[in-house]
Amino acid sequence: MEYILIIIGTVLVSNIVLANFLGICPFLGVSGKISTAAGMGGAVLFVMTIATIVTWLIQNYILNPFDLGFLQTISFILVIAALVQVVEIILKKVSPPLYQALGVFLPLITTNCAILGVALLVIQRDYNLISGTVYAVGNSLGFLLALVLFAGIREHLELMDVPKGMRGMPIALVVAGILALAFSGFANLVAF
Repeated sequence: MEYILIIIGTVLVSNIVLANFLGICPFLGVSGKISTAAGMGGAVLFVMTIATIVTWLIQNYILNPFDLGFLQTISFILVIAALVQVVEIILKKVSPPLYQALGVFLPLITTNCAILGVALLVIQRDYNLISGTVYAVGNSLGFLLALVLFAGIREHLELMDVPKGMRGMPIALVVAGILALAFSGFANLVAF
């Protein structure tokens, strides 16, 4: 039951993008099409989950025992950068159209503060490996949900008669704010 609450809490109540405002750059940058948004969400799911597992292991088996806590941020960033390189190589081989569609945003996963933020939050909240992994999966699913919903709305907005001054990023920011308000309705769903 604890893991279900973690998933519900991270996807709906404390959404990494809409409630914690982490990962805004890819959220705004890759949300033009649903297919691209889903691909980016899948890449973030993989990187965030694996990065959380690896960083938890590094923190608990290397940094803590040898009193090297000051290396936490740099070691976490290096792990994330290496994982993004692996994802980039895999996507280039497996799905060249998705690789092209993600373009510059794929390397930007390296600096996606949501991934680093989740890895750090798992350590700060003192989760065990399983709870931390569930937390990472839930956050990445929340990121994916927010990204795909936002992309669907933006695709629909392309068909609408939006005033000239609001086209593009201005209306996207307004919609993101409304989407964040909508997600705040889940605030009392679970105590998280």
